[in-house]
Amino acid sequence: QVQLVESGGGLVQPGGSLRLSCQASRTIFSITAMGWYRQDPGKSRELVATITTGGSTDYADSVKGRFTISRDNAKNTVYLQMNSLQPEDTAVYYCNAKLTHFGGRYDSWGQGTQVTVSS
Repeated sequence: QVQLVESGGGLVQPGGSLRLSCQASRTIFSITAMGWYRQDPGKSRELVATITTGGSTDYADSVKGRFTISRDNAKNTVYLQMNSLQPEDTAVYYCNAKLTHFGGRYDSWGQGTQVTVSS
């Protein structure tokens, strides 16, 4: 397994920005991809953005052009720059890491960080 520590959540006005970070602990597992998911009460968890070790990215349609995911492989850290935030972006954001070890594939999740967009 890998431990994921998230930071950067908080309260911001519509149109504002936040930057989330997630650092993974050192692990014998290989991290193939990291990303961010979010969940509102009563809804299922949805993908926000992912990035592979090689730098390929994927975004939810609702955040394209506003959010940017990046990573620092040396630090085992992934970032999510969120611009032009809207109330609809309010959710608990969870960091995710996809791991491999001896052919097995695993997922690890952070504890979640609250993002609230409100005037």
